[in-house]
Amino acid sequence: MLPREFLNFRLGGVGPPGRERPKIPVMLMIGLMSGTSADAVDAALVEWPGGTATRPFELLGYLEQPLEPALRERIHALAAGEVPGPEAMRELIALDRILAEAFAEAARAVAAEAGIGLDFVDGIASHGQTIAHHPEVGGTLQIGSLALIAERTGCRVVGDFRPGDMAAGGQGAPLVPFFHQAAFADPEESRLILNLGGIANLTWLPAGGDRERVVAFDVGPANCLVDGVVEQLSAGRERMDRNGERARRGRVCDALLEDLLEDEFLGRPPPKSTGRDRYGRARASSILAAWRTDRAEASEDDLVATLVAFSAEATARACRDWLPGWKGKEERLLVGGGGAMNPAMMEALARAFGEVRVEACDAWGVPADAAEAMAFSLLGRNTLLGLPNHLPHCTGASRLTVLGAIVGPG
Repeated sequence: MLPREFLNFRLGGVGPPGRERPKIPVMLMIGLMSGTSADAVDAALVEWPGGTATRPFELLGYLEQPLEPALRERIHALAAGEVPGPEAMRELIALDRILAEAFAEAARAVAAEAGIGLDFVDGIASHGQTIAHHPEVGGTLQIGSLALIAERTGCRVVGDFRPGDMAAGGQGAPLVPFFHQAAFADPEESRLILNLGGIANLTWLPAGGDRERVVAFDVGPANCLVDGVVEQLSAGRERMDRNGERARRGRVCDALLEDLLEDEFLGRPPPKSTGRDRYGRARASSILAAWRTDRAEASEDDLVATLVAFSAEATARACRDWLPGWKGKEERLLVGGGGAMNPAMMEALARAFGEVRVEACDAWGVPADAAEAMAFSLLGRNTLLGLPNHLPHCTGASRLTVLGAIVGPG
């Protein structure tokens, strides 16, 4: 555990007796994220400036706390509408509590890993586990009881970010571009930030750092279809195409790729958002069933390779279609999320983007796998400070507001 004197110094207090330390206003925030794959709770402890500035920031600790396969299956079944009607509400309530316990444990663990007591943490920001996201009817649902997380940790907890944006007329997503602009905007260089979780979401940061010129939206599937197909191909033994091994053995089926790229969602103009309701287990099953019927003699690895190419090509086309001023060669593409760990996905992006420099976002102080948890730590910091924490022109919201509800000690 770090000594109290050191922490007081970082938090703007007084150092060891007889040695006054200059005050440095910072905030320590834990961000918690459980994505569409529901394979783990990501926890990031970040030191942020204590005012309106967002730089410099420092990641003090990060971990991934795996969720048990049985729990993951329960989450996917509920999200897919597979739980029978009379049991669905009971399961929803049960998972709300079970996941909150997992989130609280992840918060305790990441603080312990960093050697910092939870009593020195200013707050915890939890995205929660998305069960349903339907912007077409103005609603979204993330579970993982904020009150229980606060009770277990003794910290203020911020959550329910998406409903606030939706109440202002937005899609409730994407929210991470607020973090992208804060962490990666550059005065000289235009940058694309691509987050590859279950869903691919894209942020374009024109040189100069003007928030009003940022463009961001959900592109379509990133890992969710690949994960869903691989899980079915392996009868549940594999949850993902680890290290892109299947995709790298396979060959892209051009005919299927063109069919996939006809997806209606890809042609919608921003703002737009999507999730497992469109690209979940049912969609993966239908793609696999059609493949086995139409291409019975083909390698199943070819299907995985084609789905990876689909994600990459859909992203490149989205840039050409929806980014004003897109030049396609001067920008840098920084990739975060689990997809950045997949060599096959990174190779597919390099092919699809041609002259654009494609690299993981790690070199900018944001490890690829920690990006989303770090993002919500910033959103939570702003909530506690009463500062806006979204880009309404990217989500479709009618006004700038402060997202998130605060629960716990205050």
